[in-house]
Amino acid sequence: MQTRTLGQGLTVSALGLGCMGMTHGYGPPADTGEMIKLIRSAVDRGVTLFDTAQVYGPFTNEELVGEALAPVRDRVVIATKFGLRIDDHGAQVQDSRPEQIRDGVEGSLRRLRTDTIDLLYQHRVDPNVPIEDVAGAVKDLIAAGKVRHFGLSEAGTGTIRRAHAVQPVTAVQSEYSLWWRRPEADLLPVLEELGIGLVPFSPLGKGFLTGAIDASTNFTPGDFRTIVPRFSEAARGANQALVDLIRITAERVHATPAQVALAWLLSQRPWIVPIPGTTKAERLAENLAAADLALSMDELRQLDEAASAIEIEGDRYPPALEARTGL
Repeated sequence: MQTRTLGQGLTVSALGLGCMGMTHGYGPPADTGEMIKLIRSAVDRGVTLFDTAQVYGPFTNEELVGEALAPVRDRVVIATKFGLRIDDHGAQVQDSRPEQIRDGVEGSLRRLRTDTIDLLYQHRVDPNVPIEDVAGAVKDLIAAGKVRHFGLSEAGTGTIRRAHAVQPVTAVQSEYSLWWRRPEADLLPVLEELGIGLVPFSPLGKGFLTGAIDASTNFTPGDFRTIVPRFSEAARGANQALVDLIRITAERVHATPAQVALAWLLSQRPWIVPIPGTTKAERLAENLAAADLALSMDELRQLDEAASAIEIEGDRYPPALEARTGL
């Protein structure tokens, strides 16, 4: 597996593994034993960046990742997130008060079976806590040896600059793919200027860009895509044009649509490290092979121009969830 360098000299595999879907978000949790095998097989294949969060489960995803990676802890980079907690009614609440950050990190360290978190993200920007206070709390945790690197997720460029001035930011996590390209306008130039890496989540459009989902797909109960406007039956039908375009390129280069979508993303900047998620060994192998797929400049240009001409239908989140982002 090739490697890439995010900000502050943090070197990781060119593709990481997003672990959320193993326990959270896409229906019932997968079998724990099978997911441990999958995570360890990713390590064997050269993956070094593994992404989780306190709220996934909640907490069960960190426990899974901690158990799976404990035997190979010195070979991997574990990223987790703070800033969302579950209230007494089961709802997610933004909370990045410094004391909450400190308490949350202690829990993460315990669940992850480690003494240090390699990359700690603020999961969502908290409008009630100045980002300088958040960055300062993480800076203290770094000084204490409990955290190595600071990250932000779905943060706006102004917030990134303010945080970076207090504690240098290593990576920003944001959705980015052929069907969500907003980061290109403002985010990518600022990250390049500041020397911060980008870790795109949902690089396969929550599965849509693989070609395995169409207008007739029925999602299992508990799959959060059932509430996402972009995954309504009508939107899936309209957005099929993008998948068809990717499939044409895939057939030309003897690859799969997922591999083309990931290869396109990797080609955008050398400091971009996507974290596709999966619960299947065959999909893991397919995704990781994208790191070795080199699309030509002509292929990239044709794909980019054709994709830019397709108008994507449907918002990526319901309004209440989109409002939580700092974009």
